[in-house]
Formats: sequence, C-alpha cells, structure tokens
Amino acid sequence: MIFVNLPVADVTRATAFYESLGFTKNEQFSNAQGASMQWTDTIAVMLLDKALFGTFTQKKIADAFSETTAIFALGFDDRAEVDGIVEAALASGGRELHEPEDHGFMYSRAFEDLDGHGWGPFWMDVGAHAQAMADGGAHQGGGDH
Repeated sequence: MIFVNLPVADVTRATAFYESLGFTKNEQFSNAQGASMQWTDTIAVMLLDKALFGTFTQKKIADAFSETTAIFALGFDDRAEVDGIVEAALASGGRELHEPEDHGFMYSRAFEDLDGHGWGPFWMDVGAHAQAMADGGAHQGGGDH
C-alpha cells in the first residue's frame, strides 16, 4: 500500500476537491484534522491540516505554489479518462499546468490541486512504447507525465 501525505490549508475544501476527482473518503481514517482519500485498494491520499502535517517532520513545509517537491502520476486506461480527471480538477478549482502532451503511445496532462500539489495523469500503450523504443528511441516519459 502507499499513503501519500499532503499538507492542506482546509481539510473540508480539499476533501471536496478530491471527491470531485473520484477519490472516496474513508471515514474510518478521517477526522477534522485529516481525510483519508482512497484512489484504489492500495493507494490513498492523506489530506492533513498543515498543523498536523507539521508534527510528522522537523523540516519546513514547502509552499507547493512556489516549490515543487513531487508530482504524482496516475495511470489511466485511456485518453478520455485522463481528460476526465483533468476536467474535473479544473471545474473544482484546480489549475492546468501545461497543454496536453501526445506522443502517440503516451498521452498526458498535468494539474495542481487547491494547495498547489501537482498531479500528472497519463495513458500509455506499453506495447507501442516498446516498439517505438526498438525503432530508435522515442520520448521516454519521466518528469510530469
């Protein structure tokens, strides 16, 4: 399992944003200071009030609007699902980070949530990617899928 812990300014507002993307709130692991948002059975995003998040580290909490600490890439089954999650993010107050990138075998977009955390949803045809690499090496991905 993976739990991505994100500091947020407003747990209720962040929870609503992630629900609009298709995450499901797990009430068992949520309270006023944090919300456990399930993406799959093995992936959860913990939205933690900045004060609570601060108790887990002695480091300064980065301002995700001006500094990038991570970009979270989520794979989807097709391009329409990539477009769907980005459109949901934009409709809920998120911001698109760049134009869609289409490499034939891979399609990606990028957005940030209400607290500036970056997400890079993508779709990739693994077989076509392997063929492109065998044919001389096409774009290999990385960065902000």
